[in-house]
Parts: sequence; C-alpha cells; structure tokens
Amino acid sequence: MTLDLTHLPTAIREHAFDGNTDRIRQVRAANWVGYARATRALDRLEELIEHPPCARMPCLLIYGESGMGKTMIVEKFLRLHPPLFHKSSGAEHRPVVIVQMPSGPDNRRVFARILHELGVPYSSYWLVDALERSALDSLALARTQVLIIEEVQQMLAGSAREQRSSFNLIKSITNDLRISIVAVGTGEARHAIEADPQIRRRFDAFSLPRWTECEDFRDFICAFGKLYPLRKPSKLGERGIIQKVLNASEGITGPVTRVLALAAIEAIRSSGEFIDEAGIEAAAARMRQDLS
Repeated sequence: MTLDLTHLPTAIREHAFDGNTDRIRQVRAANWVGYARATRALDRLEELIEHPPCARMPCLLIYGESGMGKTMIVEKFLRLHPPLFHKSSGAEHRPVVIVQMPSGPDNRRVFARILHELGVPYSSYWLVDALERSALDSLALARTQVLIIEEVQQMLAGSAREQRSSFNLIKSITNDLRISIVAVGTGEARHAIEADPQIRRRFDAFSLPRWTECEDFRDFICAFGKLYPLRKPSKLGERGIIQKVLNASEGITGPVTRVLALAAIEAIRSSGEFIDEAGIEAAAARMRQDLS
C-alpha cells in the first residue's frame, strides 16, 4: 500500500499500516499533548524539585475544574522523575510521591496513604503519632523532594477544627522534611488554601482555566492530529472544527480529548481516514447520548 503520510510524525507513520483494531487502540492511548499551559505547569513543578532544601520551602497549588487535566500533569511529572533503586544502599529513591486527600480531613488516613504509596507496612491499630513518625521517616528515607496531594478541596468537608488540623499537617511535613508540597484540586481547593493566612503565604497558585478559542487551543487540537494514525490529513486547525470542539466540550480538556478520539475512531471504522466537521458533530452527538 502506497500512502502519503507526510502529515504524520515519523514515529506514527508506521502505525498507519496497522489494522483497524491496533490503530483504534493507539487512538485511545494518545492521552498526552504538551500544550502551553501544561508545559508552564511542568516548568513550575521542575522549579520545586530543583529547589535546594531551606527553612521555608516553596509550595504550589494547581487548581481547575474537574476534567481540566490536573492529574495528567502531575502524572506526567511523576513519569519524568520515576523511582530509582540504589543497589549500594538497597533503598528506593522516590523524588515524587502522589497521594490523594481522603474524603474529609483525616490525618490518620493521610499518613496511612503515604505509607501505602511508599510500600511501608503499618498497623491500623497505630496511634496517629506513630503513623506520622513512620510516614515522615519513610519520606525522608525515600529522599522525597516533592509530595503531591490531590483533591485537597476535601479538607472543606470537615469541621473548622479538622481543617486547621489538616493545615497543620501540611506545615509540619514541609517544615520537618524541607520538601515542597503541591496541592491539586478544584477552585474550592484555592478557598481551602486561602482560608489559612500562613498556608496562603506558602503556596503560589497556578490555574488551569477552561479553553477558549485561541492559538494555544488550536495548537492543542492540531497536536492530536499528529498522534492519531489516520491515513489522510485532518484539518483540525480550521475555525469550524475548533468551534464545534469547544461547543461539544464546553472548554473542558477531558471532553475535548474524548470528542477528538471518538471522531478519529469513527474515521478509522468508516475508512474515511480523516476528521472533519461532520465527524466532530457525530462524536459530539455520541457524547450527549452517553450522558443521557
């Protein structure tokens, strides 16, 4: 088969010769594009991991609506700084650790989740002080530099006393270990952080707003056209397609990638091999049907 695949990067071209099943699998796996705002967020995270230990470590709050790609950014950061096993010491270096804030502020569960993530055994009968000491010692042993806490807006589910306890937990970790903490959550997460003046002064805020029709969004959309092994070029940069994607997704990153993937999969199944406005409209209708 002779195909003009110059619209695809070299690494993707060979997959254009695969069968439909394999190509659809690759479409579904194409879930990361380094768009401008995400790149800036990663740059801010890199600044934290490169910062030398000091008495007042910088911290970061990444916030945005659900589906804006917060988790994808921190997971990308984790992949850039994977665990390293040192044969000489027999210890595993975990420069980045990600845990999720439990539903409602509960320091016992936070420490337990840190220990679970690090693979350190613990007992459910331990008092909170024992869990705290073990968690802090384990983070120090793992030489963790950045601790990422997702869903920090969960702190607001507790009483004022429980919220203060969670804030004190954050302060104690960064003070005792001299590591940076990244809080990740919705807009409510910002309110949770700003509720405590000391915490607010420690955290710089970085927002992930909804997409609008702009050059960055056009570049984001076009980048997916280079990930999908379609045998014909799609004109994803055209204004009509961009507007239809925005309308279908309401500017939320998750639905943006879903409508593009659905359109690409249908282009493969129908042998059309490219995404056009009609394909986006059909994918948007499929999304609405799935939600109904």
